[in-house]
Amino acid sequence: MKRSAICLVVDRWHFGYVGAYGNTWLPTPELDRLAARGFVFDQAVLDTPALENLYRAWWQGWPAIRRREVPEDWPSLAQRLAAAGIHTAFLTDELLLARSRLAEDFAELLLVDPPAEVRVAETIDQTQTARCFAQMVDWLEKAPRPFLLWCHWSGFGSLWDAPVELRESFREEGDPPVYQGVHPPEKHWHTAPDPDELLAYSFAYAGQVTVLDACLGGLATFLAESGLDKELLWVLLGARGYPLGEHGRVGPCDQALYSELVQVPWIMIYPDGLGATARSQALVEPADLWATLLGWWQLAPDPPAPTAYDLAPIVREEITSVRDRICLVHPDGQQAIRTPAWYLRTTESLEEEEGWELYVKPDDRWEVNNVADRCPEIAEALKQAFEQTGQHLQTGRLADLPPLDEVLRIGIE
Repeated sequence: MKRSAICLVVDRWHFGYVGAYGNTWLPTPELDRLAARGFVFDQAVLDTPALENLYRAWWQGWPAIRRREVPEDWPSLAQRLAAAGIHTAFLTDELLLARSRLAEDFAELLLVDPPAEVRVAETIDQTQTARCFAQMVDWLEKAPRPFLLWCHWSGFGSLWDAPVELRESFREEGDPPVYQGVHPPEKHWHTAPDPDELLAYSFAYAGQVTVLDACLGGLATFLAESGLDKELLWVLLGARGYPLGEHGRVGPCDQALYSELVQVPWIMIYPDGLGATARSQALVEPADLWATLLGWWQLAPDPPAPTAYDLAPIVREEITSVRDRICLVHPDGQQAIRTPAWYLRTTESLEEEEGWELYVKPDDRWEVNNVADRCPEIAEALKQAFEQTGQHLQTGRLADLPPLDEVLRIGIE
């Protein structure tokens, strides 16, 4: 079998708006069917919200906490695959990525043109998302095999053009009017926001999710009818979430490192049904996709990336986890550390105690109950673990990094 793969990355995709991740009020039937065919990672966490740094991880296995620049001779995923005879194509509507140095390594670079007119669409077929999917299908119809098609849609972060009828379908009697704008809202409140305003935004966002769901269904039908699904690894992935009122924010704002921004959908669909209907609570991060894709084509990471893991053994149920922590960083100085039991993040100050927030995981899904003042010893231990991880990574001694204490991995019973 000639192995091929599609990686479909959707930016600003809120994992709380997907049925497979617990949403019950917004129907996502096509996504639910795909999730049932695939393997779901429940704890996929981005180690940075900076898009270019995310792609260093996805395409080079280079984590954000490893702050120094990637060596010039460090090969990208596209270079490794090209050397193995695998055709690569990058399809995107995101100019920032299309103009990046790493995009040049793909054999084909295809840019989806912006809409001629920025307006709310009358039908799903007229949306920018539908146009992106149509161009993807056009490429797949004549794709040279084996191939990697990497698609990045600016998604929910650039244009809200779902038909008003779709947005209105979620509104019940007595609800506020839906948001009918085409520009994704961006607001930060320091007091409690108006719940009606948030509800209006959520209806509009749900309309965008419905468009994505329908397009995914059309793509799945094409792959089945063309027979491509019998040789294809299909990865569905979010690139950053979109806050919708959690922590007083709508839109990216200051990109505060809360779950609505950094925890994303990640679903892998194998052609032989491997991992179907199963899911994992393992902590996984962007660099793991680089290692997993190399593993799909049976290519060894060379040079190896010390924090990137092939996730196929988790899918095959050979192991249950690959790490006990994820360290998150942001260009403006924010930082956080996530373990199976805890999440510690900075606020304004790294020096003062009140500059830290601590949450119990996975129970406190949306970081509502800050327990830093009740568990100061946990917060301090996690700070030290963050610094220790960075030091070991910079000096190349990550293999010597000691595992976290049990209380940091399992929590307080």
